[in-house]
Amino acid sequence: MEADPQMEGMTVTRRHAVMAFGLLILAGGLVGCGKSAGGSASQSERSIRFINADGTITDIPARPRRILSTSASVTGTLLAIDAPLIASASAANGQYFPQWAGVAKERGIKNIWPAGDVGIEAAIAVKPDLIVVSTGGADSALAQRAELQAIAPTIVVDYGSQSWQYLAIQLGKAAGLENEAAARIAAFERYVVDARGKIAVPAGKVNIISYNGSGTTNPIATANGAHGRLLAGLGFTVEDPDPAWHAASEARGDFVWAPYEMLPRLTAATTFLLRANDERVATFLSDPVLANLPSVRARQVQSLGTNSFRIDYYSATQIVDGIVKTFGK
Repeated sequence: MEADPQMEGMTVTRRHAVMAFGLLILAGGLVGCGKSAGGSASQSERSIRFINADGTITDIPARPRRILSTSASVTGTLLAIDAPLIASASAANGQYFPQWAGVAKERGIKNIWPAGDVGIEAAIAVKPDLIVVSTGGADSALAQRAELQAIAPTIVVDYGSQSWQYLAIQLGKAAGLENEAAARIAAFERYVVDARGKIAVPAGKVNIISYNGSGTTNPIATANGAHGRLLAGLGFTVEDPDPAWHAASEARGDFVWAPYEMLPRLTAATTFLLRANDERVATFLSDPVLANLPSVRARQVQSLGTNSFRIDYYSATQIVDGIVKTFGK
């Protein structure tokens, strides 16, 4: 596909957000319905017909005031657009993700259940007027969708194959917070542009790995996934893993879940490790199977931060700050 000349001056992150919005308009994925034929309805009266990630439709009769997120991976984006979130599922360990846990505490968000332990009675008790469910992941409540729909309008989103900006646009439409979503995306874009001017990007390509060692899969971020696009926006060129390495049952756009034995085939000069501390980086550098990786030979292996696996506004900001600290001019 040829590049759109009107987007040549934008960074990759901005282009993705703009393209995402355009796709929603073209697809008719989100349609606002005013009650008055003579003009637009007020925010409190406005109804929305939301097309879910699986193609089904959810009618939202009025602007939500009490949102329940059943997916911790979606909660960060809801917080970022100042959605009226009242409760959220947590990670499997019963804790909120560290990158936004402080924000959730300040706003009094109820920790309703850990991932994988959906409680319908708990959902009823918080009296939501909109429930958000993810299509997949360990924190998905899709299996309880029918029961949740009996409580309140329930929308289904896919956080695994798109950026947090695209997700913010979708959630902003569903919650009547389009302006807030657009403002957050624009502010982050400015932040990325400013950071790009502060760093010296190393020569060659980079790869992004969730390093788990032998005996299991080691997800490698794709160039078109959220991590790849974020680093591209900062000026890096991301090495794309071979899709044939994917060992998971479902194809994904953000990661190739590669067997450990595939890692030595990577060729980038720099490696970024997801959710890795200094000890994890040292383990990667000393792994004898990976000794001939160009990034290992050059000792150019860096952590993207301990909260970097799931990209939302908060973790993305932490990643940008870490990049500036490591590669600052």
